[in-house]
Amino acid sequence: MNRSIPDLTTVRARNPEAVAEAAARRARRPLIGDSGRLLIVAADHPARGALGIGGRRLAMADRADLLERLCTALSRPGVDGVLATADILEDLLLLGALENKVVMGSMNRGGLAGASFEMDDRFTGHRAQDIARLGFDAGKLLVRIDYDDPGSLTTLESSARAVDAMAEHRLPVFVEPFISRRVDGRVRNDLSAEAVTRSIAIASGLGGTSAYTWLKLPVTDDVHDMEEVLRASTLPVVLLGGEVSDQEAAYERWGRALRLPTVQGMVVGRSLLYPAEGSVEKAVDTAAGLL
Repeated sequence: MNRSIPDLTTVRARNPEAVAEAAARRARRPLIGDSGRLLIVAADHPARGALGIGGRRLAMADRADLLERLCTALSRPGVDGVLATADILEDLLLLGALENKVVMGSMNRGGLAGASFEMDDRFTGHRAQDIARLGFDAGKLLVRIDYDDPGSLTTLESSARAVDAMAEHRLPVFVEPFISRRVDGRVRNDLSAEAVTRSIAIASGLGGTSAYTWLKLPVTDDVHDMEEVLRASTLPVVLLGGEVSDQEAAYERWGRALRLPTVQGMVVGRSLLYPAEGSVEKAVDTAAGLL
């Protein structure tokens, strides 16, 4: 039985078993559908305290509004699924919004945005066994590497073990690597061709097998460099969206990168759920059209 958003708190308080029950009866689908491409909507930002969109510092803080936007996005043709943390995915399960969708659990959210420990990307979200138990379809982990921070070695090691754990369950894991550094106290990801190439090489070698590993990658500062950059690995790739200031320019960059042979699709969040211009429907439909 599907619920409405106002019902969620009552269900959680009185019948927490409803989450597992909804997961058990959810209709599943293959990771790659008939289109041969993937369009995943991302909503795992709140668990890192990253709630801002443009000048709106708490834009993603209204959970009912976020869920409405996610349900709208998931209802559009060409949208294959969603990436989120347990709380959001369980809300969507209870709402009946995940039927025949790819469900991707976000695994490490410990590096809170703006914190002194932001680079410490500990695994505070889904574990491999949680994703398997709930019948979800994949996991995603973030690997930010700062050559000046010895703690990055801990991130690499824990990420490798997570890759191993996902492979043991025969579950795909989407690895999102960055070469990062602090600039004036803030973490900045290097999107130069050399840095993205280096991050691909490092991420591809994590764990005892790469059989279930995908890469979730940014488009480089110069989109023309992407063809050469993606020669660094044979692993399948999805593009990440990130926050964009010029929506039309972003669509053009994504469209160009999507023509490259190892790119299988996109995982995009804020720019589709909170578009600078137009509706969620229009933003999602435009992105789906690129595929």
